[in-house]
Amino acid sequence: MNNKTLRLTESAIMLALGFILSLLKIIDMPFGGSVTVFSMLPVIIIAYRYKTAWGLLVGFTASLLQMLTGLKNLTYGTSAGAVIAIILLDYVVAFTAMGLGGIFRGRIKDQGVGLAAGAFAACLIRYICHTVVGCTVWAGVSIPTSDGLLYSLVYNAAYMIPETVITVVGAYFAGKIFTLNEQQIKPVPISGSTSKNMFAAVPAALGIVVAFVFIFAMVQTEDGFDITAIAQTDIFDWLAPIIVLIIGIVVSVIVKTYSSKEKKA
Repeated sequence: MNNKTLRLTESAIMLALGFILSLLKIIDMPFGGSVTVFSMLPVIIIAYRYKTAWGLLVGFTASLLQMLTGLKNLTYGTSAGAVIAIILLDYVVAFTAMGLGGIFRGRIKDQGVGLAAGAFAACLIRYICHTVVGCTVWAGVSIPTSDGLLYSLVYNAAYMIPETVITVVGAYFAGKIFTLNEQQIKPVPISGSTSKNMFAAVPAALGIVVAFVFIFAMVQTEDGFDITAIAQTDIFDWLAPIIVLIIGIVVSVIVKTYSSKEKKA
């Protein structure tokens, strides 16, 4: 398979994977926006593998797929300008930004850190786009006209912060585990001790991400999230995130301890 065919095949597979993952929603906000299971990561990885120009093209294609699933939102536009703004900011620019996932390739030597930094940049731009269209187009529709900017900042942060955490953590580990800057994706050749340390960190990282999502779900309202809701939360609601976090940390400690003993032996 030549490079062009490989690139097209990989891009098509990752587009499909990203679209399917976008339908697996951990949290679904009442006025648009959701927390998904690594749905941005496939396109970000493609952008890292085949650089920014190709990444932006794939990201643009992903934005059209997302727009097809959200065509109903266009009917809420109060004018032609509002509809255009929704198309450009809520979809085209917001999701095409995933193509910036590889902007730090070659600039940051550590592949995991570079991919995570690119993922963060993509998420940040997406958050800015949703916030801008929220306080302009959606003001008076689903967002109060007064204090529209503040409301939009808070509402969009309610799902973009956990989405960013999930995406950045996933990008970091993907960059650490696989060689993404070569034609063939394969496990990164690392020493046994480094591999064991990374493996030991996975349960704790997953525990933190899942607990983070649980906590955000607890403070979400129809208007975004209200941090004061934590004080009103029943103690039993805290059991799930606490248990998940403790299990993740304990498993990591056990794996780390076992690896250290095995090394000494």
